[in-house]
Amino acid sequence: MQYDNSKSFTENLKRLTMNNNLTISRENALAAYDNTDANGRELLEHLFGKELFVKKDITERVKTFVDACKVLGSQHPYVEQYVATEAAFRGEEKTGDFLSYLKLRIITAALNEGWEPQFTEDECRYYPWFEFFTQSELNEMSDDEKGRVVGRAYYNSFANGGLAFASANNASSHSNGYYGSRLAFKTRELAEYAGRQFVELYADFVFPEKA
Repeated sequence: MQYDNSKSFTENLKRLTMNNNLTISRENALAAYDNTDANGRELLEHLFGKELFVKKDITERVKTFVDACKVLGSQHPYVEQYVATEAAFRGEEKTGDFLSYLKLRIITAALNEGWEPQFTEDECRYYPWFEFFTQSELNEMSDDEKGRVVGRAYYNSFANGGLAFASANNASSHSNGYYGSRLAFKTRELAEYAGRQFVELYADFVFPEKA
């Protein structure tokens, strides 16, 4: 049974659901829900349950880089640019920090849910702030504290040093000179979440690869 462009979404969905073998992905169901009228949303809720369409907090929906890509969608410019760049430089040396930046740009955009900095006089933008630890400082930490540290030494993952999220700073009168405006968040809470959840990506971005 084909989709009839001359009919409304609701009419088409009713026709399609007459086929007991109809299959629809969660992502497509959510996209349909966001792009239909009240009748269409009511029908979708009846078919799949209201719980499916209750939107979770963005920090619950973005736990990984893949999650962030799903939130933005495969046709988002950031996602398309990452896919093309990763394919073009696959296997090449000295690309880790660059690809990590492209990943963080996607994650930041997903967590900000459409918000972008406007650089107005009264605007506050937030970004994660990290602290570097020596081996002796790591030795004095509790197991829980060590669990929040990414091991780094000589710019590569190792056991002789560590990098951990420390706090979220904000910039209101100047652009973010540490990570760039594309990695700025609209709230302190989002910056803190990103700093903890994606600390390894930030470490890969900040520390260049060892030759």
